[in-house]
Amino acid sequence: MKAICISCNQDIPENYCTRCGEPATLKRIDWHYIQHEIEHILHLEKGIFYTVKELLIRPGRTIHNFISNDRSRLVKPVIFVIITSLIYTLVNHFFNIEKGYFNFDQTGTAAINPINDWIQSHYGYANIILGVFLSLWLKLFFRKYGYNFFELLILLCFLQGMGMLMFTIFAAIEGITHTHLLQYSGMLFIVYFSWAVGQFFEKSKYINYLKALGVYIFGVITFTVCIFILGILIHTITKH
Repeated sequence: MKAICISCNQDIPENYCTRCGEPATLKRIDWHYIQHEIEHILHLEKGIFYTVKELLIRPGRTIHNFISNDRSRLVKPVIFVIITSLIYTLVNHFFNIEKGYFNFDQTGTAAINPINDWIQSHYGYANIILGVFLSLWLKLFFRKYGYNFFELLILLCFLQGMGMLMFTIFAAIEGITHTHLLQYSGMLFIVYFSWAVGQFFEKSKYINYLKALGVYIFGVITFTVCIFILGILIHTITKH
């Protein structure tokens, strides 16, 4: 008796549906299933280690290849930035580092504190939101290359994921040595960001590296201004 695919309601003649690839019977979730899922994320051929290695050595070409040719070997960009942000958050809390790489407490503005607390607890989502602002500036500065907003957002998810790993390393060193180093990790990431973006668009044009630096500066400024406006609006509404 033939099985019926639960996804497309087609007959499954053997072990898998010929239309959508759904298995005839799902394997029971056990230790082997969990082990396989962990290996799927971490294995070297197409997992987070491979993704980090490629983004460290040749970020521009790697991301360009992901967008245009092969999307099977790298960790999905949104998952990548969320996982790396989670790693940073865990290290940050483990060493009890009070100031993250984004911190608005220095303003002393009560309206900003809830927004600042949310960012400190949700770096993954905050990075994606920051990526939206950076994508808009990328679209403006590099509009002649024809990439759409979402393709640029993919580029930024990969780069911000690498940034979170840089912040993680510096946060760990800071936690061990008790020396404030996160400011230097921010400088390192700006250099990496400019190099990677310039390489992505056209590495032979030096002006692209300067434009990439401008994108990051304007993107962070725009993000910060919007955070302040949002915080003031929320504070005004809740106050009344």
